[in-house]
Amino acid sequence: MVKHVILWTLKDEYSAEEKAQIKQGIKEGLEGLLGKVPGLKEIKVNISPLESSNCDLMLDSTLEDEAALKGYAVHPAHVEVADTKVRPFTASRVCMDYEV
Repeated sequence: MVKHVILWTLKDEYSAEEKAQIKQGIKEGLEGLLGKVPGLKEIKVNISPLESSNCDLMLDSTLEDEAALKGYAVHPAHVEVADTKVRPFTASRVCMDYEV
């Protein structure tokens, strides 16, 4: 199994209300990939960080193996969510992939 974890920071230009809507859209879009992307076993998006955090949201996903991770990255359903709900609104992205 492979874990795929991403931390994002949203662009500063958005109000708190806009950020809440953007985060909800990202959560719904990414969590909606379960059952659509082969090898994707689990996917959760946390949109409620504590005040001590220095990011706005986190993706925590589990895939069958490294091949499934590579397939996920280019899967049309994932690319659509990334291009419409994530990338236009995020200022930074940090990713860590590891075997479990």
